[in-house]
Amino acid sequence: MTIRRKIQACVSFLVFGTVIYVGFSRAEQLPAVDSTAIAPDRGAAGLSHLLRELQTRASLLMVTAHPDDEDGGMLAFETRGQGARAALFTLTRGEGGQNVMSGDFYDALGLVRTQELLLADRYMAVGQYFSRAVDYGFSKTREEAIEKWSHDRVLSDAVRVVRMFRPLVVTSVFVGAPTDGHGHHQMAGQMAQEVYLAAGDPTKFPEQIREGLRPWSPLKVYARVPAFQITSEGMYDYAIDKFVPVRFFDYVNQTWSETRPSTNLQIQEGVADPAVGLTYLQIAREGLGFQRSQNGGGAIPQAAPFASAYHRYGSRVPTNEHENSFFDGIDVSLNGIADLYPGDAKFLKDGLANLAGVAADALKAYAPDRPWAIAPALASGLKITRDLADQVKARGGANAGDVLYELGIKQDQFEKALAASLEVSFETTVAAPRAAPEPGRGRGQSSTEAAFNAGRAGFAGRGGGPTFTMAIPGQSFNVEAQVFNQSPEKLSVESVAVAPSDGKNWNARGENSPGEVDAGKESEWRFSVTVPENATLTRPYYSRPDEEQPFYDVNDPHDRNLPVAPYPLSVRARLAYRGTSFEVAQVVQTTERIPGIGMVQNPLLVGPAISVSVSPSAGAVPLGAKAFDFTCLVHSNVKGPADGVLRLKLPTGWRSTPAEAPFAFAHDGEDKTVVFSVSPDVIHLADYTITAVAEYKGRSYTEGYHLTGYPGVRAYPFYRPATYKAVGVEVKTAPSLTIGFLPGTGDDVPTALDQLGANVRVLAATDITHGNLTGFDAIVLGTRAYAVRTELKAANGRLMDYVRNGGVLIVQYQLQDFDRDYGPFPFTLGSNPQKVVDENSAVTLLDPSNAAFAWPNKITAADFKGWVEERGHGFMREWDSHYTPLVETHDPEQDPQKGGLLLARYGKGFYIYDAFALYRQLPSGVAGAYRILANLVSLSKNPEWK
Repeated sequence: MTIRRKIQACVSFLVFGTVIYVGFSRAEQLPAVDSTAIAPDRGAAGLSHLLRELQTRASLLMVTAHPDDEDGGMLAFETRGQGARAALFTLTRGEGGQNVMSGDFYDALGLVRTQELLLADRYMAVGQYFSRAVDYGFSKTREEAIEKWSHDRVLSDAVRVVRMFRPLVVTSVFVGAPTDGHGHHQMAGQMAQEVYLAAGDPTKFPEQIREGLRPWSPLKVYARVPAFQITSEGMYDYAIDKFVPVRFFDYVNQTWSETRPSTNLQIQEGVADPAVGLTYLQIAREGLGFQRSQNGGGAIPQAAPFASAYHRYGSRVPTNEHENSFFDGIDVSLNGIADLYPGDAKFLKDGLANLAGVAADALKAYAPDRPWAIAPALASGLKITRDLADQVKARGGANAGDVLYELGIKQDQFEKALAASLEVSFETTVAAPRAAPEPGRGRGQSSTEAAFNAGRAGFAGRGGGPTFTMAIPGQSFNVEAQVFNQSPEKLSVESVAVAPSDGKNWNARGENSPGEVDAGKESEWRFSVTVPENATLTRPYYSRPDEEQPFYDVNDPHDRNLPVAPYPLSVRARLAYRGTSFEVAQVVQTTERIPGIGMVQNPLLVGPAISVSVSPSAGAVPLGAKAFDFTCLVHSNVKGPADGVLRLKLPTGWRSTPAEAPFAFAHDGEDKTVVFSVSPDVIHLADYTITAVAEYKGRSYTEGYHLTGYPGVRAYPFYRPATYKAVGVEVKTAPSLTIGFLPGTGDDVPTALDQLGANVRVLAATDITHGNLTGFDAIVLGTRAYAVRTELKAANGRLMDYVRNGGVLIVQYQLQDFDRDYGPFPFTLGSNPQKVVDENSAVTLLDPSNAAFAWPNKITAADFKGWVEERGHGFMREWDSHYTPLVETHDPEQDPQKGGLLLARYGKGFYIYDAFALYRQLPSGVAGAYRILANLVSLSKNPEWK
């Protein structure tokens, strides 16, 4: 990999094209990923922000644990209000969370939440980094997080991010204490303080120094003051649902305190950004509203005073007890850059003073109705910055790289501000296909056809309509780029070039040469490109061998800590204004129509010609089964016909019908579902692996992807091997069961029921509200169904009638909005529904002779072994005596939890509340989960209750 690629990878997706200097020459400005600016970045609001950035070198890094943890109002205040450069370092991607928006969970959910956070980041105007840690589910203690993740693995990532981003201030939402409410949160608070000490020490993680990064010591570190009550019992620890002593550890000074951290600073998030017309808190909350997977989305609050309190844990500069800014005591003016230079800095101080004056003049002279009037000043500032950088490089010195880093930031900021002042619009897209003339019609069009097509093109906008979205190796296509000069002066075009991110040869050829773009005019370029046969596919740059490993392995170390790997293709245009050159760049976009949203542009992706997927990735095969169905999905990205064959690689002695399945596609984007009947030779209590192999043009494809997300959030491919773990399970189910399943927030319970031989029907809202339910032996409600299915609450009485008349209703775990009123008898979850997060927590059967444990399978504590991630969520706190608690479990230091599996006889039927995470275990092939589920759905035919 080239040095250029390495440096670019270190900084991809920082919103304002921040540059990393590691002793090399300046990296190119990063291409814009998004095709359209958000409202706060358009026009006068956007240029006002860019001009504020030019006045300061202030920089800040916030450390959090999960997407949506961030103090967005504070970040928006610092970036948009004060011009500071800021980034988020988020330890995990939120893989262990919930999803009310799509069926993506675990690592696929992590991709969804990454994209949601990137949307929110645009409103906060921050860059984004991640560690390698995986959200393995709710964590009750900091010690568990350290044990799972490894202290030094997370600290290494934190140090690396600080050495790349080089902030003056580090802060966190969390303090590293029980008031943080989550073990992951406590780890984030601890890391923020420890990285303040470690990042400047060259003996810490010296491999990063060898990589080219330089030590960096932030000057101050803060954390938000926790909000909690001190009572006679101490302070409440939400994670363990207990009161604990009031104690806080200061990781910087290595001291304990028995009082609330003091407030050194308050950030006024409720003040307005006049150019945007919203308060900084409102701007951030608009972005937070895109993080919908956890709760469906939030609302923008009314404008009102609001402040966040912060405690200072350390400072390397003199400070006062009460401060007005994170940067009190730090020279954040442009002149402060000279403090980094060790030698005779007079030339630098003079140049920086000149630069600061130019930046101030541009801000003062800016008029929203005449933005181009400040273009000469911005061009002058850009030239001064470049001249200073050249002088620093020529003089050298031990810390010259630190100065070049800061000057590089200013250079990028001046380039962006200059382009914005000139109202330069730059777009690059995959060229929409040009319609071929119909056979027998000749090459011409009638005047009517020409007029009609011209009108359609006008409504479609540039590009003319949808394009393909996924390119494949070997494919040739065209890319278009357009520069629209909305300023009153002519611009020169020095170069326009296609730039692959993987550094491979895409054989790009331009059809137009550079020249000039007159005032109020546009110029267009068209390139032909061919995707290399060995092109890098668009996919996560990280992976893990299974869902139990609580951290990612990085497949490409140059992308480490980035949100996603750089998109495959961009176009860069080098323009010149009055002799001063500047660059505009954008990732090549594709266009598709999304129902309910309209035409949407997203970055071009590169994928395989053929994708073959198996879902779920594991399942049960009852002992003695003669055959079971095995379903594969084959997807084509070939731009035209594609013929091939699908086969299964089976364990020795196993057979499939058919032995192979041919597939034939006519167009890009087509799918084919293939169902094999697999006949095992013999089934033991063991795991068996089946691999689906698609053959196309002499190549074998053994993995597939699906696009994660939902309308409104950018899709990203999640890949999985096309393998299936068939688990031999000694399980029986009552004969001829008909089960109804009402989806909640997404789970694979219907698939598991199908594997058990039941006849499963997924229910619609109309089935619940006025359908005939008497034909179902059992009805299963999906996780959090009462939170996302509004019809459930209104139709709850019908479900109770169904139970009273002999039905079995199984309610999987719910949250606070499911309380007291929805069962046949009273119960309560409480304000903090309990969780048992240790999947190995001991389990006691409270009523081992209960008929629910006796038939058709004998359930014992052994059926709770081998579980993954957790025992369960939403354990009942209290319940009526009509309910029988069947199982007890608890985490260390947690009170016994008996409300995880409650059974009530109601009329002729049975009501079951199940907080145990069967929905997590079934897709992983956990045998005991299948046996428990089989007994629950068989209750209506249990002979002991007839």
